[in-house]
Amino acid sequence: MRIPMMSGSRVVVVNAPEDAVVLRPPLPQEIADVAAAVRDSLRFPLSGGPLEALATRGGTATLVVEPAALPLPGAPADPRQAALGATIGELERLGIPSRRQTILVAGGLSRRAGTRELESLLSPTSARAFRGRVDVHDVESEELVPLGDAGGVGLRVNPLLVETDLVVTVTAAETVLHGGPGALVGASAPELLRGARADSLLETTAARGWQTGVALERALATRVALIGTSLVLNPPRLTGHMRGYPYEDDAIEQLVTSPVRSLSLLPSSLRRRLLQGLAREVTAASAFAGPPSVAHAEALLRSIAHRSVHVDEPFDALVIAMPWKHHHQPRERLNPITVAAVALGLALRLWRDRFPLKEGGTAIVLHRLSRHFEHGTQDPYRALFHELREGRTPFELQAPEQAAATEPRALDAYRSGRACHPLLPYADWASCRPALDRLGAVVVAGCRDHQAARTLGFVPTHGLAPALEMAHGRAGGRARLGLLLAPPYFPLQVATAR
Repeated sequence: MRIPMMSGSRVVVVNAPEDAVVLRPPLPQEIADVAAAVRDSLRFPLSGGPLEALATRGGTATLVVEPAALPLPGAPADPRQAALGATIGELERLGIPSRRQTILVAGGLSRRAGTRELESLLSPTSARAFRGRVDVHDVESEELVPLGDAGGVGLRVNPLLVETDLVVTVTAAETVLHGGPGALVGASAPELLRGARADSLLETTAARGWQTGVALERALATRVALIGTSLVLNPPRLTGHMRGYPYEDDAIEQLVTSPVRSLSLLPSSLRRRLLQGLAREVTAASAFAGPPSVAHAEALLRSIAHRSVHVDEPFDALVIAMPWKHHHQPRERLNPITVAAVALGLALRLWRDRFPLKEGGTAIVLHRLSRHFEHGTQDPYRALFHELREGRTPFELQAPEQAAATEPRALDAYRSGRACHPLLPYADWASCRPALDRLGAVVVAGCRDHQAARTLGFVPTHGLAPALEMAHGRAGGRARLGLLLAPPYFPLQVATAR
């Protein structure tokens, strides 16, 4: 089989064995009117009172949104824009004019949103009509309000969540850490965000980030009226003549012989510009409302049901296609740490029931892995990479992490929107730990910087053929091989052992 897969900004055709399993998302199932679905969900929530019963006429409201980090890649027109616009309209209908509404962007540890990102929160028409305030959360603010504690960690949140009559979360159900109560965590303090961990991004069991979000939601509900609406998003898809990739066989076969493959021969800057210009769309399948955790849990279950791929048993080796941008907003070119975070912390944590690889299995990452860090915006990643070059263990990284969390220049760069929070690289690297603890090896196929791969504890190879050969050897002969056609990444439901 000849299977086209993304390797950064290149398209690589993989000569896969006949018995390899090609993993690709199912076709999207979309609704025609997102705004109407959101309005109906707020009028008829899964539990608790409807928005009409919670809104105080002439009062104030804080609408909590997240940067559209997932799905990866995104699209300029996102259903969350329509959902936010519909929520604003519903509040106006209930007597809370937009001038008394505040949009709080809960970006967590990511680089603080700038003008360009804020302009994309609403459609142009809705943005022109909105007269309220837009505020970007600052995790280092001295004005964070305490709400008690959970598991020995203090719950501190943005004052806009408390100094209002109503809080409405408007999010999408992507993972247990993104959307719903996760948005409230994104508007909290660094210690809460740094502790928001999960073995699987689709299971609440052993997901400390979910438990923290629920505790925060319950504490907040004792102070203000609280409701949330959560969208079920479809995986993003290309438009135009490549619309069917990676969903349909014909589109996959067409890409093998398509001129698009010649992109790999162009300079990297031109390749990235052309990829950025490819038209994409993200659609929604349904919307649910209620207490944020309730609405989010139901939406996530529905999302898993219609987006997931069923796997009979774990693989010996899995080839993971890679994008050229990371999964944070604003999007930036991958560096070695975000390569690991996307492949291991995102793609290999989107599972339910069982981890998709056998214990001691091999993950093959399709990426050139150059030692590139965007100047200024990715300085915290460069600092962590230098610490990893010293061969530090997770325990030995605790001291550098504590120092980074209080480094004045790094914090100033974060607060001014010039870089991410200095703790984000440590959180990204920690997100790889659940996969690393189960894997026997991570092989980087087509690696350009072998020393960078070894710094992360990965095995570099010049191409996919030697990587597959290594995987077969590690499996003791013939490895059961899976090919993960992505992005977009999608849930894997792995059958439990009999």
